Amino acid sequence: MSKFDEIRPFYDDEVNASLQIVARHPMMKALMSFTFPDRDEDFWINEFKKIHSINDFQSQFISQTVLQILERSSEGLTTSGFENLDKNQSYLFISNHRDIVLDTSLLNLVLLNGGFVMTSSAIGDNLVKKPFLHILAKLNRNFLVQRGVSIREQLSSSRTLSEYIYSLLIQENRSVWMAQREGRAKDGNDMTQQGVLKMLAMSAGDRSLTEFFKTLKIVPLSISYEYDPTDSLKMPQLMAKSRNEIYVKDDNEDFTTMLSGVLGQKKRIHLHAGKILDKELDNIASQCDNKNRQLQAIAQIIDDSIIQNYRLWPTKYIAYDLLHNTDRFAMHYTVDEKQLFERRLDLRIDSSDVDLKQRFLEMYANPVINKMKYENNTSD
Repeated sequence: MSKFDEIRPFYDDEVNASLQIVARHPMMKALMSFTFPDRDEDFWINEFKKIHSINDFQSQFISQTVLQILERSSEGLTTSGFENLDKNQSYLFISNHRDIVLDTSLLNLVLLNGGFVMTSSAIGDNLVKKPFLHILAKLNRNFLVQRGVSIREQLSSSRTLSEYIYSLLIQENRSVWMAQREGRAKDGNDMTQQGVLKMLAMSAGDRSLTEFFKTLKIVPLSISYEYDPTDSLKMPQLMAKSRNEIYVKDDNEDFTTMLSGVLGQKKRIHLHAGKILDKELDNIASQCDNKNRQLQAIAQIIDDSIIQNYRLWPTKYIAYDLLHNTDRFAMHYTVDEKQLFERRLDLRIDSSDVDLKQRFLEMYANPVINKMKYENNTSD
């Protein structure tokens, strides 16, 4: 047994047998009926028999699923920055996190179409407790981040995760996607948790922190949805937080969120691949030798890139103006776009609830506020 067996995706020689296990599962039928609406069940059952690698499954099936999602629930996907990456090189994509399924699926579609190395992607094991979802995740080259382990087990779990990510990047030349924080940013504030970087640094060995991070070839990734299809679903947790209450998820909440993210309207979507962290790490090394301060500085560089390159759609500016009762950014949207957003607001939440309305608008407006802070800091 490998020490990574509890968290790794399937090896290619395990793919076909695992696919046969779930081939006739009702959820697989629903997924494939969505992906191939003009085909009957015999089509994908027969095609599954020819699948013998994760790459086969992703390129022939999941990529088609993502294209259907874009066709049915968006106004298109645009990208920038990927032209600066080497197609034969692995990268550690650290991104803001909005949607459980789509964030990494959209990235892999871009990488597949561009001829890049697709990612192995981190997913919390709490999201794939159902056997079908667990198998599907492993078929999509997801590796598991163990949640809910005891404090005593956390150190060992984090070290194993760190070593696995390092082995993927360096030994297998496999790109990796992971979120900049544990869980999705539900309030629109994209901030890198130092704990994520500390976990990665557990594989540094005798190397300096900055030299180690240079070997990972970190690419900050900015993912921007015009509409968040799960916006209203995030409200109960945000409201509980604002009231200092403990929020307890429903049993099926994560699955409902996954479905809403896939099927809900997103309008336009943009992915930007930032510059690989390199010279910035040299600057950090020369300016401070305290590891905690270095981690803080690296987190700030990632934040700056994600915020700077986040695409501010009209919905963000509209939310800012509604939140602050101003027309400061009116040049960035039309009257029709504002009316459409206000209609969405009324349909998605009880807009007569002042606190709830404020949280909803903040979710959309915070990327504008954060970019303004970034621009003010860089102009000082």
